[in-house]
Amino acid sequence: MIRAVILNHFAEVDPIIHTVLIERQAQIPAVKAITDPEHYFARLVEDIISQQLAGKAVEAITNRFLNLFPDRVVTPDQLLKCSEPELRVVGLSGAKARYIRDLAEHTQQGKIQYAEFKTMSNEEIIFELTQVKGIGQWTAEMFLLFTLGKEDIFSFGDLGLKNAFQRLYKVPESSNLKTEMERVTASWTPYRSYGSLGLWRFLDNREV
Repeated sequence: MIRAVILNHFAEVDPIIHTVLIERQAQIPAVKAITDPEHYFARLVEDIISQQLAGKAVEAITNRFLNLFPDRVVTPDQLLKCSEPELRVVGLSGAKARYIRDLAEHTQQGKIQYAEFKTMSNEEIIFELTQVKGIGQWTAEMFLLFTLGKEDIFSFGDLGLKNAFQRLYKVPESSNLKTEMERVTASWTPYRSYGSLGLWRFLDNREV
């Protein structure tokens, strides 16, 4: 459930998204952080696997992928023992196979300091993650929201958010959508992540 302080904030700054959050609050999970950095590598691997795939395909490919590893636990060392053809057999594209291997190499070489993330700014974390092939702004932002539990994330490049925002706020096709999104979501700070979750839920349900 969404905390009362967050609902009150949206009630004050934006009644449109507040209505969505009230109507859908039972379906919107609290933003929670995974605090153990040892899990971050595996989460990022799954984030890369899920790029541009629908839910059922993600689940099927991820399950086959995890079965490659003892106890279904993915580590950089174990991943690097898997060849690209082995990874492709479970359903990964050649590009994604290379991306997760690149992530494993970065992790193994200590180029990503997961334990330092708790003291780093969002921008610093995004910069570090996007040095890995296959991790762009969107993937880094999803990691910040769903793994690190950051409450003030809004991904302006997310197609679902753009579609939901345009529909909910009735933005004309002729308007600059990003400018309008920036204007509206500025008032959501410091809880933009909940606005994002509300928009995604609105898109799933279509109507408030």
